Amino acid sequence: MIHIKNIHKDFGGRPILSGVSWFIGTRHRIGLCGPNGAGKTTLLRILAGEMEADAGVIETAKGISIGYLPQLVEGFGDRPLFAEVRGALAELEVLERELKELETRMGADFDEAALERYAALQELFRLRGGYTMESDTGRVLDGLGFSRLDWEQPCRTFSGGWQMRIALAKLLLQRPQLLLLDEPTNHLDLPTREWLESFLRDYPFSLVVVSHDRYFLDQVVEKIVEVWNGSLQEYPGNYSAYLVERQRRIEALREAKQRQDEEIARIENFISRFRYQANKAALVQSRVKQLEKIERLDLPPLPKRIGFRFPPAPKGGRELLRLTGIGHGYGPLTVLEGVELLIQRGERAALVGPNGAGKSTLMRLLAGVEKPWRGERREGEGLHLGYFAQNQAALLDPGQTVLAEITAAAPFDMVPKLRNLLGGFLFSNDDVDKKVAVLSGGERNRLAFAKLLLKPCNLLLLDEPTNHLDIDSKEVLLDTLRHFDGTLVFVSHDRYFVDQLATRILEVGNRGVLSYPGNYGDFLRGKQQEGDATHSRERVECRGEVPVSEGSKGRKEDIKQEHRERKEAQREDRKRRKELEELEQQIERQEEQLAVFEKLLADPVLYGDAGRFNETIRRHEELRGELDFLYRRWEGLQEAVETDP
Repeated sequence: MIHIKNIHKDFGGRPILSGVSWFIGTRHRIGLCGPNGAGKTTLLRILAGEMEADAGVIETAKGISIGYLPQLVEGFGDRPLFAEVRGALAELEVLERELKELETRMGADFDEAALERYAALQELFRLRGGYTMESDTGRVLDGLGFSRLDWEQPCRTFSGGWQMRIALAKLLLQRPQLLLLDEPTNHLDLPTREWLESFLRDYPFSLVVVSHDRYFLDQVVEKIVEVWNGSLQEYPGNYSAYLVERQRRIEALREAKQRQDEEIARIENFISRFRYQANKAALVQSRVKQLEKIERLDLPPLPKRIGFRFPPAPKGGRELLRLTGIGHGYGPLTVLEGVELLIQRGERAALVGPNGAGKSTLMRLLAGVEKPWRGERREGEGLHLGYFAQNQAALLDPGQTVLAEITAAAPFDMVPKLRNLLGGFLFSNDDVDKKVAVLSGGERNRLAFAKLLLKPCNLLLLDEPTNHLDIDSKEVLLDTLRHFDGTLVFVSHDRYFVDQLATRILEVGNRGVLSYPGNYGDFLRGKQQEGDATHSRERVECRGEVPVSEGSKGRKEDIKQEHRERKEAQREDRKRRKELEELEQQIERQEEQLAVFEKLLADPVLYGDAGRFNETIRRHEELRGELDFLYRRWEGLQEAVETDP
């Protein structure tokens, strides 16, 4: 479909793309990965025709449509939202007119060429949603979080994040045959990301996406293309598969380089020993030529990674923070009403819900930054609070240097340690003398986090801490928060981050807060079960049936019902205990198998056989995944058994 050959692109004398060749075929689903500044956006802009390469050729199949969503979009004007988005289908309207003209022509006089053209256009019209233009426009706007009340609002009245959604809606409706998305999940909440994942999984054409959302890439793409050192490397599978295969390739390259270094050292040693012996001159020259022909292997440099740990959390009471009867809003708008919330020691609670539901408002109330209209905020004994606001980076003084900014907030005893602390956040040497004004979004976030570490706390409130962080930095933050021994309440639109960290989900919406135990996956399953139960109750009510406990059979039937429920609870308890025993035996067997494979992976001989190595790695990962699932199931059953009366 599109083929780029030997593409070169430099910026200010620094090569970004060096002789890149790449083919994108029909219905390819590709994730473009690599460190910041590697050239991902540059490559997308070249593909989209927004930037010219310095050298090279781009071959595109005739008639291919390409759509591109940049990270930053221009604002839209005064047209109503629905009309603006519906206007993206202008090309379909042209196709529709041509189809009608061909129908008229074929009705008057049969034409083989017209029939072929009609068949091709009709299929393209169908694939691009020509028969469902109105309903598709509404479906995309709903999926991207716009309410029906928004449809007639002028586009210019929407904020920057919603302007991006308007641009994305228009692009998705156009259904280009090559869809290029640069960070499409920026500014999207979790429900909207899930909708976009579903839409893109069913997208009928090719897709290339840049994203720092690991879960999003795992759900959407089937191939990863890594941009590194001016070149491209392809990896089959999603992002998780890419991580495994990339590590395997690096290990294999490391071993090959070690062997090459040993061979080079052996040749150089021979040359040094016999350089001045006349009878060895021919042999020496032969070794010199052999050395010159060796193509030296280069290992990819280890990426710089932030590295830090939160100070030990001070001891505090069991109940750290309580909100009682909270009502709050802004002007005539009530955001929260009647909220009851208790934050207890040791939990990791994630606030989820659509944008505008009140997550950041609730975080500010928890932090004490805003005083509620009604209700009470009560701090527990020994509370030491740390708060990272959504706009925390914007609160930094742009006129200060990095070192001066953190020094101004540091306790006296921390001042000698500040350079080491900044080094852990990748501010080293002259970087500490940079003005805050010239820092990137990611650098500002890192500096704001560094300031958060100046004082120990036992309750961390983090509002969108993953903004502007790449996947590697998110992994480091995730690992650090796992090791934090205090209590955590956080907002994040990164599904993988929430799934890996949360032990409790707080759903914010409809002016209230609902609590669900577990991570985001558990929350979704709980919501599904609630929906199924609601539908079941609706069906019963439609048939005019009344539950036994609410009917007219009296107290006798109530007692029977309670007896049945007790018997059922006892049966469930016995069933859980039996499953616990079986799980413990299964875990023991799995651990024995895993030990066998770990012993295999420790054997250097294995790495010489790529096929056997790949199979061993695959089976090892399967066993690890199965064992993790068994552990989670065992913990859930154990907790249920212990809490049963």
